[in-house]
Amino acid sequence: MRLGFLAKILPPPENRFYDHFEDGAEVVQLSAYLFYQIVHSVPEERDACLVHAKSYKKRASDIQDQCLTLLDKSFITPIDREDIQQIAAKLYKATKVILKACVNLRIYQIGDYNDIIRQQADLISTSAEELRKLVAMLRGGAPVKEVARSSARIQDIEGTGDDLLYSATEELFSGKYEALEVLKLRAIYKGIENALDICSAISDLIVTISLKHS
Repeated sequence: MRLGFLAKILPPPENRFYDHFEDGAEVVQLSAYLFYQIVHSVPEERDACLVHAKSYKKRASDIQDQCLTLLDKSFITPIDREDIQQIAAKLYKATKVILKACVNLRIYQIGDYNDIIRQQADLISTSAEELRKLVAMLRGGAPVKEVARSSARIQDIEGTGDDLLYSATEELFSGKYEALEVLKLRAIYKGIENALDICSAISDLIVTISLKHS
C-alpha cells in the first residue's frame, strides 16, 4: 500500500509520526549547521554559537520521547512499528553525535580548524540538508525512484567522507603532529564521519520502507 494513500486515510494521531520524523530531521540539520558555523567562525564568535547545542540536544531528545510515546499508544501506524522506532532513534543519535563534535571542538581547545575539518563541516551540512528532504518524502509517499535518488546523494556524500577520513588519518600518523594533537583531531574526524554514517543508515532505512509500501 502506497505511503501517500496511508497518509490520507489514517486518523490525525497516527499521522503525527511524520511530524516527529520531520522535526527530528530539522534538528539534525540545525546541529550540522551549528558545526559548520563554529568551524567557519572567528574564535570570538564560537562560544555564542555553542550556546545552541544544549537546546538542540534537548529538543531532539523530546522529539524521540514523543514519537516513542505515541508509538506505545497507537494501535494503527503508517509504517512498521520497528521502522518508526529505528527512525526516531537514529535521528536522535545523529543529532547527539554532531553536537558532541561541536562541544569537543571547544573542549579540545583546537584554535585553528584545518581544511579537513572544514571539508567535513561542508559534508555533514549538505548530508543533513538532503536527509531532511528525504524524511519529508515519507509523508507524501514519493515514488521509489525519487526516494532512491535522494538516498544515493546521501550515500555519495558518505563515500566522500570515507575517502576524506582515510587521507586525513594517513596524514595524522605521518609524524607531522604531536601525539596529543593526533588524539584530538582523530576524535573530531571520527565524530563527523560517524554522523555521516548515521545519515546514510537512515537513508537506507527510508528506501527500504518506500520499497515495502510501493
